[in-house]
Amino acid sequence: MNLVDSCGWVEYFTDGPNSDWFRPAIEETENLLVPTLVIFEVFKRLIQTIDEETALEAVATMTEGRVVELDTPVALLAARLSLEHRLPLADSVILATAHLYGATVWTEDSHFEGLPSVKYVRKH
Repeated sequence: MNLVDSCGWVEYFTDGPNSDWFRPAIEETENLLVPTLVIFEVFKRLIQTIDEETALEAVATMTEGRVVELDTPVALLAARLSLEHRLPLADSVILATAHLYGATVWTEDSHFEGLPSVKYVRKH
């Protein structure tokens, strides 16, 4: 299973420098987890930088994967991981979701660099 961080989705939808690196994880929808928090972040970012229609189209694409709600087990593990790795809230929720579902996080966010079950690429 794969879980693409918000930055990876934004790269993909805006054809950023790392978009091709994220493409395999995003387009293999049968093995893709999409936390609702990632949907929130991507939707917000695309509204800010492009427009609402594009943001809604992006959400439709994202929901082709398995959408994962922020529930109590994810929240509790996220709190532990946040303390253990000094992660911000969103990053800890993403990592907790990946851990609970046996997924690999794909990201260019340096907060994740060196963590287990993470594929990290430097942002260009």
